Amino acid sequence: MNNSKSDLTAKLPDSGQVYTQVVYETVSEHESGQRLDNFLLKRFKDIPKSKIYQIIRKGEVRVDKKRAKAASKLEAGQVVRVPPLKTLLKDDLLIDGQLKLAKSQAQMAGILEAVLYEDDYLLVINKPAGLAVHGGSGVSLGLIELLRAAKPESDFLELVHRLDRETSGCIVIAKKGSSLRELHQLIRDSNLSKYYLALLDGRWKGSVHEVDAALQKNTLQSGERMVRVSRDGKASKTIFRVQKHFTDCTLVEAELLTGRTHQIRVHSQYAGHSILGDPKYGSDKANEGAQKKGLNRMFLHAHRLVLPLSFYSKPMTIIAPLDQHLSAYLENLS
Repeated sequence: MNNSKSDLTAKLPDSGQVYTQVVYETVSEHESGQRLDNFLLKRFKDIPKSKIYQIIRKGEVRVDKKRAKAASKLEAGQVVRVPPLKTLLKDDLLIDGQLKLAKSQAQMAGILEAVLYEDDYLLVINKPAGLAVHGGSGVSLGLIELLRAAKPESDFLELVHRLDRETSGCIVIAKKGSSLRELHQLIRDSNLSKYYLALLDGRWKGSVHEVDAALQKNTLQSGERMVRVSRDGKASKTIFRVQKHFTDCTLVEAELLTGRTHQIRVHSQYAGHSILGDPKYGSDKANEGAQKKGLNRMFLHAHRLVLPLSFYSKPMTIIAPLDQHLSAYLENLS
């Protein structure tokens, strides 16, 4: 692969700049109630505060196609339109010279190879573990930034939902505003079916387990975000279906009936069978044992999506195969 600067910038929109086109950001459930200025400052950490407030004052930021003030409170599902912000990507990519350039080129190529399905309305990617869905919080390039750079011919590419950085599997990108709105409506109505594969500590008896436990988000003094079961939390329900028993762990398919932050991770922990490799909610002893057997990441994978969209004649099912590491780990257990 040619790692020259000119090769990289040729693949990036508008001569190597990020945010050179209009960006549409959707307000998630955990962001509901935030002020518009705080929402933008968190989403665009690399943009000066003065620039954020300037584009709000000028009316260049729109919430559901309407002007909004910095203090406006946002609601889940609203779409925030952000104008081009002109932040130079090359300044960040060149910190480590050609090595970082080559890595970014390889990441863009890898994202295109990970496309599971694409048409005029949407595309679905088998996101690799370790890749954030968008930049921010110390991450210069996430999946959506890499995808926009790899597909400069696409003038609309927006995340429909999110996955934790260490979770692999199906993630949907909208290619039209109309498909983005319909997909968000499916999520709000709980009609977008999501199924995950998870390897849990211990042996679950029976074949189907329903966990119905409200979840509440908390922020520790360190700033780390944690989720716990609480009667004061939001209603949350997960169905676990046992796929295979191993000596000291169980492979399950987890169906999300609600879409709360860290839902599968916390519900499995609450049921006494935490996800192997989960550094936040997992068992240190179980994780250490799994690591000795070769597991070097959290075993949670967004395995299957069912999309009942109006522009298809029947619901579409998309399956993301396990990556080579997780597949080999299961084979070794067998």
